[in-house]
Amino acid sequence: MSTEKCVYRLETNGPADTGMPEMECSQEDFASDLPTQTLHVYYEDEDLGMSVGVWTTSPMQEAFGPYPGDEFIWLLEGGFKMVDGDNNVLDTYEQGECVHFRNAAPVSWVQEEHLRKFYITYLNPRREVPTGVPAAGAVRAIDPSIAPEQMALLEETDPFIIRGDKPVQRDHISFTNDGGDMFVGVWDSTPFESEMAPFPCHEFVRLLEGEIVITEQDGTVNTFGKDDAFFVPKGTVCSWRATEYVKKYYAMVSPAED
Repeated sequence: MSTEKCVYRLETNGPADTGMPEMECSQEDFASDLPTQTLHVYYEDEDLGMSVGVWTTSPMQEAFGPYPGDEFIWLLEGGFKMVDGDNNVLDTYEQGECVHFRNAAPVSWVQEEHLRKFYITYLNPRREVPTGVPAAGAVRAIDPSIAPEQMALLEETDPFIIRGDKPVQRDHISFTNDGGDMFVGVWDSTPFESEMAPFPCHEFVRLLEGEIVITEQDGTVNTFGKDDAFFVPKGTVCSWRATEYVKKYYAMVSPAED
């Protein structure tokens, strides 16, 4: 786990030098027998209540109750279903999907197979927990069939300061949390290059098409292609470059300064 302001490439088995240590599980958190779970946290901000990493679990059912935070995941292996307090299935989710969760949803996570996911979770301790959150619709997969014409054309190029010609960029927000400071969606762009500057938000990315090159202030060059996942913490000094059309799923956390 780190709080360093740099670009993090997410690896499905965790870093080669550390792997994914087994977690200590508590029976009170489960409606099933204790599972075996492993975890590597790439970045964590305890004051903000945000964590980014890769996680695995054996078959299990979590205890019913308010879901502990807003979350965005990419299902790398396995699938799961969400049930309500009466164990009625609300929906099912399959390998390869990206799914977002609403904080405090009255649900329980159930699975019958091994599962692996990349995740970003957000539960700001300085924000009030929402009440009256319905179970239905609180957990949803991003619709992969969203066409470019269904996406909004962006007038501004935030969070980038563009160098050279202004690109054509579009966005479709699939989820905004109750606090109004976490956004999940689909974004695309024609080729562009940005200035070297502090990144103004926290962002988790799954790259769907194209290639993005992110250069850090110290000269480190990170190249990401289709189906790579990475995380850029707020304040990371970097520039972005795309020489071809790019498309991504993203989860952005942009908390207001307290």
